[in-house]
Amino acid sequence: MRLGLDRVGIALSGLCAVHCVASIALVALLGLGGEWLLAPEIHEVGLAIAILIGAVTIGGGVLRHGRKMPLAIGGFGLMLMAIALIGPHGVGEAALTISGVFCVAFAHILNLRAHAF
Repeated sequence: MRLGLDRVGIALSGLCAVHCVASIALVALLGLGGEWLLAPEIHEVGLAIAILIGAVTIGGGVLRHGRKMPLAIGGFGLMLMAIALIGPHGVGEAALTISGVFCVAFAHILNLRAHAF
């Protein structure tokens, strides 16, 4: 179960990044789907869930294996995601979200590796 949550976190991070990039590209290049792809509600709910899952799984992993690197990287990523959540909707928010998601996904990978040894 524990390692499964890290895997879910990695998958959610990837889906979040794809959503951010694809939404901006589709709306900018084709003018399609802006009313629902870029809806702030989708971003706010998804990002809040991702922050919660990231905090629980990364924190829980650090408590189990004792390595602090996932917490440092994941904590920074969670901070970026939280800033994106409370900031204005737009390109800056997407950049913060994608950067935070990358850090959190990397922290999940570090958690998985720490459990392997």
